[in-house]
Amino acid sequence: MNKAELVAAVAAKAEVSKVNAAAVIDAAMEAVIEALKKDESVQLIGFGSFNVVNKPAHEGINPATKAKIQIPAKKVVKFKAGAKMAL
Repeated sequence: MNKAELVAAVAAKAEVSKVNAAAVIDAAMEAVIEALKKDESVQLIGFGSFNVVNKPAHEGINPATKAKIQIPAKKVVKFKAGAKMAL
């Protein structure tokens, strides 16, 4: 499912226009992104949780040249599915 399909599905379930559904989805995504940028976790009970994790710097290997390279530290977002996500 892509974003357009998600907007159409939300619009149909909520019985609102696609424009309104798209605005709500965009606002929700922006709120999640803003919270994650502040290193806050986002927990949506039943759906799952988003957390920011610090990955330390480490050594890797360039697969093309087999040369060792230094991979810098970075922050990544992790998602853990909630109980309702069980298929």
